[in-house]
Amino acid sequence: MNATTAGCPVHQGRDDRKSGKVADANLTPQPGSKIIKTYSAAREIYRSPKVRQAGASAETADLSKPDEISFFFLDGELHRKRRTAVAGLFAPKTIVERHHKVMHRTMDSIVEKLQNRGSAPLDELSWQMAVDVAADIVGLTDSESNEALANRVKDVLDNSMGQPEGWLANLIFKAKAAIRVGRFYKNDLAPAIAARKKEPKKDVISYMVQENYSRKGMIMECLSYGGAGMMTTREFIVMCAWHMFDSDALRERFLKGDEAEQFAILEEILRLEPVASLNHRKAAEPMPDVEAGPLEEGDVVCIDIRSVNTDEAIAGACPFEIDPDRARRMNVVGSYMSFGQGPHRCPGAQVALHETRIFLDRMFRLPGIRLESEPEVLWNPHIQGYELRGAVVACDPA
Repeated sequence: MNATTAGCPVHQGRDDRKSGKVADANLTPQPGSKIIKTYSAAREIYRSPKVRQAGASAETADLSKPDEISFFFLDGELHRKRRTAVAGLFAPKTIVERHHKVMHRTMDSIVEKLQNRGSAPLDELSWQMAVDVAADIVGLTDSESNEALANRVKDVLDNSMGQPEGWLANLIFKAKAAIRVGRFYKNDLAPAIAARKKEPKKDVISYMVQENYSRKGMIMECLSYGGAGMMTTREFIVMCAWHMFDSDALRERFLKGDEAEQFAILEEILRLEPVASLNHRKAAEPMPDVEAGPLEEGDVVCIDIRSVNTDEAIAGACPFEIDPDRARRMNVVGSYMSFGQGPHRCPGAQVALHETRIFLDRMFRLPGIRLESEPEVLWNPHIQGYELRGAVVACDPA
């Protein structure tokens, strides 16, 4: 129990977090970084034009070759230009008029699969939703199947998580990476590029073809979207489902609520259970007057999203309790800092919320839906976030 929960007038000491213990035991900020745990200090850093992306992935990006790295790792005008070019893909109107069709089509397949099988791993179902939606946005729609695409993307992303020490291990690591990236390019990206050259569409690959991206640049951009749009959404869906299976009241409120009410519930769960727990930024110049304390050029700060989201100055009383009315009462964005803030705020935040809402709304209306096995909470040290594996859901046959 965290001491701050002691002030809760009704639910004294209540802590609804399911990933809290694992996170507390495994969170590893970058050595030497200054830890930020308050909402106001985090907001100042996120919004400052004097900071740059930091952390493992950002540190290895070659900024001298911006055409070969994802816009996720860029800053300033070049970042703004490339982000603006694809912003329409994440606009509310596009989500409703285009992406909802993909989400419901995918859910038709998921429901059929679940009812035919009787049961299925929940993370397998959420992965299907995340991959189908992200693939449509990026333009990876010319593979032999989305399942094959998903497996190849997962292989590449899993292999990229951490580089081993020792020349032989490192050599094997690089060889495996080259093989897996080659498979992804040959079977997924190359067919999509060829199709867009003949007939451009409104997706990321069409934009990259138009702008004459290099092969490496296209691969990096697609895999960045894969990591951001597929892996995190898979975990978010499972976490929200787990909370609702455990709370009849929360599940009933979700199913009876309108879209705004459902989003409020999802965002409150995300506030308490952010998939990514840490964000790093580096000072590009001296910053003597920031709330976090004076920073010299090159200093790295680590934003502890879990602490920031439960800062009582902005979360109010009982910060570890799920309270869907919290954001409205505190007059703050419901997800708090779980999607970041400022120029690097997650561009696909609304897409993730919509696909999670549609997935859960349809799944929980299935006759006999139940959680047969709870997930195990694992920790991914490379992204500093939780993974939920082993949850099995079941329902009555069609």
